[in-house]
Amino acid sequence: MDGLFRFPGAVRHSPAVGRWFERQPPGLGDRAERWFDAMRSCGEDVRELVHDGWPTACAGDAAFAYVSVHAAHVNVGFYRGADLPDPAGLLQGTGKRMRHVKLVPGEEADEEALAALVEDAYRDMKRRLDES
Repeated sequence: MDGLFRFPGAVRHSPAVGRWFERQPPGLGDRAERWFDAMRSCGEDVRELVHDGWPTACAGDAAFAYVSVHAAHVNVGFYRGADLPDPAGLLQGTGKRMRHVKLVPGEEADEEALAALVEDAYRDMKRRLDES
């Protein structure tokens, strides 16, 4: 097993993802959508779907990141986040593979470092796909 979380049903633009963002509260939903758009822009092979209630971005069919909206924050999550370089120390979590960045309204986020994590997660998944 290659340890990749695969979704053969992921598509370029999922209407379900669009509907999910429409149902989110202003502020939190907008912030989540901004970061999901960053995931979408990583490459022409990015596909998406709603998995376990959250918009999920895939490199081809392999999940690399997601966003989730909670009562008081947004998470930007990475399926192989434990393997990503994180010099800014943004990643949270203790799972075997997954990590996330918590974005809280009113707290400043290191957007440059988060953008680098999104790009690194995509490139890491592309490398894993090439090796599998």
